[in-house]
Amino acid sequence: MLKKLNGADDMTGAEVAIRDAEFPVPFVSGLEYNAPARGPWNIVHTGMLIPESHQVFACAQGCLRGVILTAAEMLAMDRMSWISVDKNDLFDGSLERNIVDGTAEIVRKLPKKPRALLLFISCVHLFAGCDFEVMLDELRAMFPDIDFIDCYMNPTMRKSGLTPDQLMRRQLYAPFMPCPAAPLAVNLIGNDRPTDESSELVQLIKNAGRELRDITLCKTYEEYMRMAKSALNITYLPTAKASGDALEKRLGRRHLYLPLSYDFDEIERNLNTLADALGTGAPDWTEAKRNAVRALEQAKAVIGDTPVEIDYTATPRPAGLALLLAEHGFRVTRVYTDAMIEEERPAFERLRELAPDLLLTATLNVKMRFAGKGVHESGDVLAIGQKAAYFSGTKHFVNIVSGGGMYGFDGVARLARLMAEAAAHEQDTEAVIQHKGLGCRSCL
Repeated sequence: MLKKLNGADDMTGAEVAIRDAEFPVPFVSGLEYNAPARGPWNIVHTGMLIPESHQVFACAQGCLRGVILTAAEMLAMDRMSWISVDKNDLFDGSLERNIVDGTAEIVRKLPKKPRALLLFISCVHLFAGCDFEVMLDELRAMFPDIDFIDCYMNPTMRKSGLTPDQLMRRQLYAPFMPCPAAPLAVNLIGNDRPTDESSELVQLIKNAGRELRDITLCKTYEEYMRMAKSALNITYLPTAKASGDALEKRLGRRHLYLPLSYDFDEIERNLNTLADALGTGAPDWTEAKRNAVRALEQAKAVIGDTPVEIDYTATPRPAGLALLLAEHGFRVTRVYTDAMIEEERPAFERLRELAPDLLLTATLNVKMRFAGKGVHESGDVLAIGQKAAYFSGTKHFVNIVSGGGMYGFDGVARLARLMAEAAAHEQDTEAVIQHKGLGCRSCL
């Protein structure tokens, strides 16, 4: 007789009420499940942000399948090449030689030489002790007019040191070398989409007479390389902080980490810090706060008591967003996250008091294989993020990843409007969430 070992009726180890949860990791790591919600960017999407660049992946065929499909779905196969690694390469001493010769052959056969070449090695090369620097030195000598960037497809490092996402965002700016500073230029670093023009962050920079530079706005390699001269670098995504730190160390440029937040006091502190760095007086944020609160109240009037679920792919601060919404009367019932960053601790502790029954639900736990498509909720929900949309089975969701380019009080107001819009209109969830890399060109 077959016996069902688990399912939607047994979520032990995959979900926990926040009052009983441990911070920062509520769940035990083990065998993992990956939900078919594909909007977050990966290293291929991120590398494509460098204009006039080409990517070469050296890895096993099983790994190549994923990166090649990503490039194909982006309609960017002309910017992607690969070198397949065979098991014999590990034993006959040809592993490094094949990468150098293969990359050189790729470059020579391209219709136009790239300005930069992102060369990715994989975990098997690190296990084998390959000397990546020696390979890069040889390629740079062969093609001195190309900037070679060392990149890594190393999923074995997801839970120690810099994650592949953090490392890729850092390597985006690897060609930047010490140069004279442009005192009136400011960079936004490490984002994969432009920050809203209406945000207080962007408006502060422009009202101070500064030129805003961002890799997401660069159309040519010259524009991209001009970013190296900017006198101030700003990051606000946790995955981008290492990028700003590396540039501060290498270029001597000041780095401000002004984390994306939904706490009004923290937002004001961040904006005032920026105003001070720009040498302008801090504006009065009273009206901006009122606008944000007004937008939340209007959204609550539309959404009512509909349950709200949030996932970590929508924002790096899902607990912070849950707290903001709970404090303004929304019925937040679930946050999907496998771990939380230290910045979330104050919101986590406050939620334990304000909403002790709020459920934290894993996304990677294998039991989530049986938990999708709405098995938890009897009615509809409003989801923020693709994983929340998938697991809840709702047709009402806010389709954003990594904050969606929203920042500050303006960002809170815009998100509230998006929530009201999502509550009022249905989407084809299954069709929408299969698009890989939200915001990229796609063949789907």
